[in-house]
Amino acid sequence: MGKRTSDPTSVAAGAANTNGVLFWPVVVVVVLADLLTKAVAAYALAPAGFPHAVAGEWLRLTLVYNPGAAFGLHLGPWSRGIFLVLAAAVLRSVWRLYRATPDRANRRVFALALLAAGAVGNALTRVLSDDGVIDFLDVGFHTHRWPTFNLADVAVTTGAVLLFRALWGADARADAAGAPADLSLGRSPAELA
Repeated sequence: MGKRTSDPTSVAAGAANTNGVLFWPVVVVVVLADLLTKAVAAYALAPAGFPHAVAGEWLRLTLVYNPGAAFGLHLGPWSRGIFLVLAAAVLRSVWRLYRATPDRANRRVFALALLAAGAVGNALTRVLSDDGVIDFLDVGFHTHRWPTFNLADVAVTTGAVLLFRALWGADARADAAGAPADLSLGRSPAELA
């Protein structure tokens, strides 16, 4: 058996990394919840564009088909392909960062799982629907509204904020200890140069 170190994020030599115990269930649950809520929204909120008040004007459910990306960004007839390629690039980066994540770095793993799940949820909807990604969460006040979004968007946004905090925290802890933080995203020093 390998030698144990005092670093709680390190794994004893030969021991398995346990990050998947958190990562994969979060990805599966969030993707399934996203797809289910989109299916329910498409059925229950049709036709598109008519708001259904949940909490007055502040929170409404409004079915919207978004052929573009976040905030209605649309790149013409190539939007679908471009955004699928971008989702694949994001997933590749998330995977590389996940693989470089120390064992039991649960905040970072949770953040990466949310990012992956959100990217997968919207990519699947983009592939399965010719109409675009289904958005239905509508917040704002009267005519001052945030762009309509879905659970995958919430997962991506929350994951990005949590990942920023996890990496920033790792950097701050490394500064306090006088050591460089591992923000390499799993790349070798030669790749970073």
